[in-house]
Amino acid sequence: MTKILTGGVGRAEVAAAVEELRLDGVTVVLSDDMDAAMQLRAGRADYYLGTCHTGAGASLGVLVGLMGRAACHTFGRTVPTDDEIGALLADGKRIFGFSLDQMDAVTPALARAIAAHG
Repeated sequence: MTKILTGGVGRAEVAAAVEELRLDGVTVVLSDDMDAAMQLRAGRADYYLGTCHTGAGASLGVLVGLMGRAACHTFGRTVPTDDEIGALLADGKRIFGFSLDQMDAVTPALARAIAAHG
């Protein structure tokens, strides 16, 4: 079972979008950045999707500080391709930030890639 935590300004909307996909083996839970860091470190969660107005700062600030830049990636206000997401997952990225205005495109792409990645 893959557990995705959602945080930031749009955490409820991101969680709802992931749930609507009904991906086998994926659960989604609302979180905040501090709790997410603790769950990720302890192995009680697998991924974090954070949202803010720009997708660059507040969506990941605490997680970058506690988990390290190597585990994190922000898309900012861009929409990644499936290949870009796959490469990030293969590189070990588990924490992703993106902007509210891109969440309708980024959320399903990320969630599907995470489910396929296992």
